[in-house]
Amino acid sequence: MWLPFVERRGSGGEMRNLASVSSSLLPAFGTIFDDGYLNLNKYVIAPYDRRYRLWQTFLVSLVVYSAWASPFELAFKRSVTSLSPVDLVVDAFFAADIILTFFVAYLDASTYLLVDDHKKIAIRYVKKLHFAMDLASTVPIQQMYQILSNKSHKTEVFGFLNMLRLWRLRRVSELFTRLEKDIRISYSATRFCKLICVTLFAIHFAGCMYFWLALHHKTPENTWIGMQVHDFKHKSNWNGYTYSMYWSIVTLTTVGYGDLHAVNTTEKVFNILYMLFNIGLTAYIIGNMTNLVVHSTVRTFAMRDGFNKVLQYASKNRLPEGLKEQMLAHLQLKFKTAELQQEEVLQDLPKAIRSSIAQHLFHDIVEKAYLFQGVSDDFITQLVSEMKAEYYPPKVDIILQNEMPTDFYILVSGSVDVLIYKNGTEQAKKVSHNV
Repeated sequence: MWLPFVERRGSGGEMRNLASVSSSLLPAFGTIFDDGYLNLNKYVIAPYDRRYRLWQTFLVSLVVYSAWASPFELAFKRSVTSLSPVDLVVDAFFAADIILTFFVAYLDASTYLLVDDHKKIAIRYVKKLHFAMDLASTVPIQQMYQILSNKSHKTEVFGFLNMLRLWRLRRVSELFTRLEKDIRISYSATRFCKLICVTLFAIHFAGCMYFWLALHHKTPENTWIGMQVHDFKHKSNWNGYTYSMYWSIVTLTTVGYGDLHAVNTTEKVFNILYMLFNIGLTAYIIGNMTNLVVHSTVRTFAMRDGFNKVLQYASKNRLPEGLKEQMLAHLQLKFKTAELQQEEVLQDLPKAIRSSIAQHLFHDIVEKAYLFQGVSDDFITQLVSEMKAEYYPPKVDIILQNEMPTDFYILVSGSVDVLIYKNGTEQAKKVSHNV
């Protein structure tokens, strides 16, 4: 794990310099800083402190509840009273997070200095839009809603203000961004989970809004649900929610059975907007899923494409059957050993690291070879730095007779046959591996 060096700067100790020139303090692929490496001012929290990260993750679980409850409470008013205590508890946690944010250090983007001065942290947070939105989404709107429940012209205003809690969804996006960089978690699983969450929220939100339109129409019978369920306003919330989710899902999936459809003009306008949104959402989901599937099968596709090209080349040039089999066997072995060689990884590494890897892999092998018995260790070290592993399938020619050699081979595993043509006859001599 890489950790930046933190150095105190100035007599006041307001800012501390980082040796890293990175644009952020993000540790490599999800690892986190230890408190001992950041000598911050008293009562200042490091942005990647383990306990602070756990707190943020806990808040994400509360965001899931807020994302479900906010549209649901707006559409199904009778549930507001039963959910009110839970909302108060959730809002209390987010209120605590607002206070906690005034003690979290931040990285100055222009100077790459970690600011741990309480005054500067507070001024920065208050000036940002995040503070105003965090505060507005934490105010107990539902209590005001209950107090003014007898005033219909104000009731809807407070109901829509309650939707400000959806601002908290940005925390979920930040969590998925962090998880996608964490190599300990499957990237495909993270992306798949993100797509499911986006889809479920879109279905839930649209269904609740569609029911809200029917609930506030002047003629309840002239609505999408009023045509099917008479006196739906007095039915259970579960009944209305089931109808809403059914309509939202069949519309999102473009099935559209026609049993629940827009009746009045307002519903038709909402359906138009929802279906236009579905076009973009469907394209986003299909594009991401296609990318994940193609990424997982790209090596298989490359292997099949390579085999087809070899077969076409051999057929076009009328190569002997034995030579064609050697080409196919070599290509098949190449794909099987690609994960062992990792040439794509090694070629991007500095020469010193590649040399260290070669020393670890090949030094003992070369040292045990009879040809290099007694030579200096410096010579072996220089020789090993230029070596690489090669794999050959059975019955493949490695060096031809009378060919000018350009490579030197040390047999590590397996055996080879030395075929010598002498006086028109072929003489074979088997050589086993020397280690």
